Amino acid sequence: MYDMRNLARLKTIGASAPDAMKAFQAFDAAALADGAIPVKYKELMACAVAFTTQCPYCIEIHSKKARDLGASDPEMAEVVMVAAALRAGAAVTHGTHAFADRR
Repeated sequence: MYDMRNLARLKTIGASAPDAMKAFQAFDAAALADGAIPVKYKELMACAVAFTTQCPYCIEIHSKKARDLGASDPEMAEVVMVAAALRAGAAVTHGTHAFADRR
């Protein structure tokens, strides 16, 4: 199901919804452009989000970009652990809803 070749189908989405796709691509480029946060760190942030959402396409794309920008094994490992901590934290904090008043 998850095959990088599937991304070629983005052309079909773009052809079917060109204005929305152009707007998305412009937003994506702007969000990941160099700014107050350097691009390398933005790509590491994108990796953390991708690990958290478990999107294999994003993991492959953004980890390659981060590596191309010089991300090291220790940096990538810390990103993995930050993502894991956030997912675990969300489970724990959402668990509090199971202890709501039982009237």
